[in-house]
Amino acid sequence: MNSPFAPIARPAAFALLALSLAGCRSHDFPQYPPNYREYAYVTNGGSNTVTVIDVVDVRLDREIAVGQNPVAVAANPTRNEIYVLNSGTASGQGSVSVINAQNNTVAATIPVRRQPVSIEIDSAGNLAYVANSGSNTVSVLDLSARREIAVVGAGEEPVAARISPDGKTLAVANRRGNSVSLFDLEPAPAIPRVRQVVEGCPGASDAVILPDSSKVFAACSAGHQIVAIALARSTAQPASSSTASSGLARPDRLEALLDVGKAPLQLALKPDGGELFVLNSLSNTISEVVTGTDDAGGSYMIGDDPVRGLVSADNSMLYVANFRSQYVTVYSIDDGKRIGSIDVGDGPSALAFSNSGLLLFVVDTRSGEVAVVRTASNSIFTLLPAGRAPNAIAVKAFKLP
Repeated sequence: MNSPFAPIARPAAFALLALSLAGCRSHDFPQYPPNYREYAYVTNGGSNTVTVIDVVDVRLDREIAVGQNPVAVAANPTRNEIYVLNSGTASGQGSVSVINAQNNTVAATIPVRRQPVSIEIDSAGNLAYVANSGSNTVSVLDLSARREIAVVGAGEEPVAARISPDGKTLAVANRRGNSVSLFDLEPAPAIPRVRQVVEGCPGASDAVILPDSSKVFAACSAGHQIVAIALARSTAQPASSSTASSGLARPDRLEALLDVGKAPLQLALKPDGGELFVLNSLSNTISEVVTGTDDAGGSYMIGDDPVRGLVSADNSMLYVANFRSQYVTVYSIDDGKRIGSIDVGDGPSALAFSNSGLLLFVVDTRSGEVAVVRTASNSIFTLLPAGRAPNAIAVKAFKLP
């Protein structure tokens, strides 16, 4: 390991970095009101815990015991709750641990199906959709009642669930099924109904939906392509129309197959939806796609095994975690080139911005740390310890009553 903080010296390094926080805070961070709270939640697959980081003070807050093998985490957009997916064993039932963000304790546990790996929450914060890779299903959760209210069949080994911004469509990437399942979510809160299954995406591993809900893009990790799918549009035509009975003016359709790099694993969409970046894990590149025209541009060398990308809120910077390295690469979107690499720790695998965007949190799976990066200077601010094999992160900001 080439990190400047060798394992034997890490406790001292953490202490020195912590002492520097007070001197930096006045000009590096916003001035928060007394009732403001912000936490980052990191799932530790090897220790069955969640590490809680106080983002305001940039310090370790606590570690919470959850279920077996936590693999994903999501924050509720409207209530102060965090949801942790516990994948469990290959043959056993999975679960969702509900964390009360105000006191950072587990408030409930919701049983789901085998090997849950992805969770998506609707914009109202009322329903969650969990992709259960071990049972080829999607669980629908009532978050107020804290229970599973429905289970619907997906393709083989669903690994990613995404809700369209208009709330009308749920897209599920089925890795072993080599497909994308599209579910109709109308009229809300109806049980999802399969509307279309789009085949021909080997090893479907991730999906993103444009802000205007017009298209879904899916990464086909077993090959070298991504698919672009035009989503169905509702109709306002009169009842006598031949299309009115289906409620669709245009059905879902496969729009394009786009050549990218080898083993495209994850997709990073700009907040404005104009471009997305494909992380090609086996060719160590990213590919840039213009979403409006389905134009796949060139591929750029980015790092060793890029597995996760995140675009800044102003659409200017792409941060890429390179798992077989110790680096996050910074790519300037406007300039179309790499502008630097940040030594963050061993095996960076997950990324999240603070609510202000001034900090980037990087989860290091192999070294069991979370690196905190200043985005203004793209430099390390501090390193915080996590549990064993940390693998996912979510941030929640709120004000106390």
